Amino acid sequence: MHKPDSAVFKRKVWAASGSGMRGNMANTILSVREIVKDYPGVRAIDHLSFDVEEGEIHALIGENGAGKSTLIKTLSGAITPTSGTIIVNGREFSKMDPILAKEQGIGVIYQEFTLVPGISAAENVFLGEKTSAGIFVDIKDRERRAKELFDQMHVEIDVSKPVRDLSPACQQIVEIAKAVSKDVKILIMDEPTAPLTVSEVETLFQIVRNLKKRGVTIIYISHRLEELFELADRVTVMRDGAYVGTEKIQDIDRQKLIAMMAGRELKETFPSRNTDLGEEVLRVEHLYGNGDKDISFTLHKGEILGFAGLVGAGRTELMRVIYGADPMESGKIFLHGQEVQIHSCNDAIASGIGYIPEDRKAQGVFLPMSIKWNTIINNLKAFSNGIFVDEKKENETAADYQKKFGIKTPSLDQRVRNLSGGNQQKVVIAKTLAANSEIIIFDEPTRGIDVGAKQEIYKLMNELVEGGKSIIMVSSDMPELMGMSDRIVVIYEGVKTGEVAKEEFNQNYILDLASGGNENGTDEKNMD
Repeated sequence: MHKPDSAVFKRKVWAASGSGMRGNMANTILSVREIVKDYPGVRAIDHLSFDVEEGEIHALIGENGAGKSTLIKTLSGAITPTSGTIIVNGREFSKMDPILAKEQGIGVIYQEFTLVPGISAAENVFLGEKTSAGIFVDIKDRERRAKELFDQMHVEIDVSKPVRDLSPACQQIVEIAKAVSKDVKILIMDEPTAPLTVSEVETLFQIVRNLKKRGVTIIYISHRLEELFELADRVTVMRDGAYVGTEKIQDIDRQKLIAMMAGRELKETFPSRNTDLGEEVLRVEHLYGNGDKDISFTLHKGEILGFAGLVGAGRTELMRVIYGADPMESGKIFLHGQEVQIHSCNDAIASGIGYIPEDRKAQGVFLPMSIKWNTIINNLKAFSNGIFVDEKKENETAADYQKKFGIKTPSLDQRVRNLSGGNQQKVVIAKTLAANSEIIIFDEPTRGIDVGAKQEIYKLMNELVEGGKSIIMVSSDMPELMGMSDRIVVIYEGVKTGEVAKEEFNQNYILDLASGGNENGTDEKNMD
């Protein structure tokens, strides 16, 4: 509800301390004051207050579960705060709704795209908008206006093409154009670079900078801290739903940011492990299928075998064949020296192979179901006695994994959709291990999770291989690959271009193999 400006409130703002609450109302386009959001058993936002200045790129960071997503939904009107005030251009609101947020010029680009796959880019940009006087939609006019928007953003996109046929980067740009078309003044971007390649990220950065030049205020959320130092003017840190601090980006370094996020000193290093590689547990010979051609490799007990490659190289496609999610055209798979036939995911699970997919929300967990339900679903036979389910065993198993992995939740009956990304990932791992998996495929294990949660996942992976499990890890994060792997297999356009031992790890050499290079026979392992 709109309320008149309050002299009492102004005095509180001027009296507030901290760089996040400056008291300079003339340049402040958005303020949140004492925002609280309670859910049953948990406080997602705890008396949060900070300011965003007009025309700035304001980074918002925090570990998974810090309350960032809840705040976004509060500002966009998707949820109603329990208490507190939102101030936009000097106007006070006790809550937002989607129409009101749009009227105030607030637009949000969520981590999961909200596009309609089957219709064109132009139609997506103007979806729900009346753009012609008659009763029929003027498609050509929409295409012309969409092209004008993309030209202003200095990008070329076929506006008549269905968005499902566009790359993730182009889909991200369509989302931005959709927001800009609605005369957005405050654009909130949630992990906008998560699905993008290095070159696509630079294109997105340029678009963000151009929007800033046009006077659009950007609230930029990312777990990739290096992006903040390239883009942001200021950064606000949240922890456990509360405000920690706001700093100018030039006044802070990476380690200070990490310490603010975690509430403790936390180094971005990879935990050491003491593991002697054992016997061969998996051998893949001359595998063809799902776009991959003639792939061969081995995996040993206690090993983390990394798979490197550019986006679209065929790494995930290969893992899906091994897991039985997609068919194998030809080739052989051996487990402990014995050839096995894997035609389905059930075959893989029965063979002791578990898969933690790249898209945990769509493929890794059942979001509407509880932590307990998700934990035991892949191994129901172990929790049943005939037609009856052993609820005591279910509860004990779920509780054991919750304690072992440190899954933060008020209850095992909590729906997984209400957990942070890092805790959702832990539930996927628990589900995989509860099915007695000996070989675990981690596909982008730390994508979209914060530094603290990454450290927990790395520690857990080490514990698994030290306990005799074996891991295949697909990752687009080169430091992660080199820091966690014992060997790295490199894939380029569905073909294996190399296999690199740990003592030969070199980022330039691996990237060269991942780009289809090194075909001239030159040795680039020793490049700086």
